[in-house]
Amino acid sequence: MANKFTQHTGIVAPLDAANVDTDAIIPKQFLQKVTRTGFGAHLFHDWRFDDDAGTVPTASFVLNKPEFQGTSILLARENFGCGSSREHAPWALTDFGFHVVIAPSFADIFYGNSFNNQLLPVRLSDEQVDEMFKLVAAQPGIRFTVDLEAQTVTAGDKVYPFEIDSFRRHCMLNGLDSIGLTLQHEAAISDYEQRQPAFLN
Repeated sequence: MANKFTQHTGIVAPLDAANVDTDAIIPKQFLQKVTRTGFGAHLFHDWRFDDDAGTVPTASFVLNKPEFQGTSILLARENFGCGSSREHAPWALTDFGFHVVIAPSFADIFYGNSFNNQLLPVRLSDEQVDEMFKLVAAQPGIRFTVDLEAQTVTAGDKVYPFEIDSFRRHCMLNGLDSIGLTLQHEAAISDYEQRQPAFLN
């Protein structure tokens, strides 16, 4: 079972870039791990650090700025997560501490992988995302509230509705990954197995 996602309030980090690909999110040299943990240290490595070893932070990069420390909501531009299909991209984002990514559009595979890893991708219009970037620029460190049950983002004094496929929404609200979904039918699976001829068991 995964963690349930109902509502999240967090500091918003503005990544003002379109077409952010998965190699930028987690460069290929960091993909050797066999577990899902530890990738957050290398998130946006080539943008966050001035050296290959990752010991010299790039002061101008948004995630290194003091006002965005502890961020858990990423605000981005269109076509976020394009490029290769690596599932390490949402792993790196969640391991770093992100719960939500807000953008006008996402690459299809990244979008699906995000739900599988309890990372909520929220699609809003270009105009709405522009408004949010302006709000964060005016109030660095501002917190947004993302309510999956109500399907809304509260940013300052405005509330933005968004839509999520009902099945994916159900899975996130109930903390169901692929294993959890299967276990919902455990009794039916067991009953089916019991009814099979002995030589098949």
